[in-house]
Amino acid sequence: MPRKPSQLTVSADTVAGVCLLRALGRLDSSTYLELRDSVIKAAMDEPQAVMIDVDRLDVPAPSAWSVFTSARWHVSTWPDIPILLVCAHPEVAEKISRIGVTRYVPVHADVESALASLVDARHPRRRVRIELPRRLSSLRGARDFVTEWLTNWSQDRLVPTAKVIVDVLVENVLRHTESTPVILLETAGSTVTIAVQDADGSPAMRHEAAAGGADRTSGLAVVGALCRAWGSSPTPSGKTVWAVLGPQNRL
Repeated sequence: MPRKPSQLTVSADTVAGVCLLRALGRLDSSTYLELRDSVIKAAMDEPQAVMIDVDRLDVPAPSAWSVFTSARWHVSTWPDIPILLVCAHPEVAEKISRIGVTRYVPVHADVESALASLVDARHPRRRVRIELPRRLSSLRGARDFVTEWLTNWSQDRLVPTAKVIVDVLVENVLRHTESTPVILLETAGSTVTIAVQDADGSPAMRHEAAAGGADRTSGLAVVGALCRAWGSSPTPSGKTVWAVLGPQNRL
């Protein structure tokens, strides 16, 4: 059967370093995940913030507004990008507030007031990126990349842990996808985030071998044991698997 056209369209623009999404159409159970993933994907590009203009959304069930709370939850650990709503209609903004969305995602009457609210007092972020060839020697290249930059950023105490994690994430790309691995490395304050992108949209999941016994542990289980938090997030071209390290994760 031919696929039914979506009842929702989302367009994107950039305003003062902020990603502005304009959602048009019906938000219900058939389009909920589509809108949520659009917001998550926009946040993964790490703009200053993601704003969503909801004035042209038709939302028959008020509970569907929780889509923005869900999107915020998915990016709250990393990349921790603020998500804001723009709604010019006070009665609609009141509905959004009434179901608790504004505890996590503020609503503003216009783009200007939303931009004015973005006074970022957090630690500045430093980021670097590298794309590696699809070959086994990239494992060493990934470890060297992490070592060089964490040393430059005076985060050298996290180098041993970071090398183990980047090794697992890059090896998973080489083993389970046809992609070239792209490494994103970021530091903010005392934390370090290692993220590896690929062009395979299947989410990363832990897989334990049923016949492997206690001596066989999945790579992602190792990642989970060594970091503060990890996750798999969709991107427009595939996914990003990330891990956040703090001082408590030193080896």
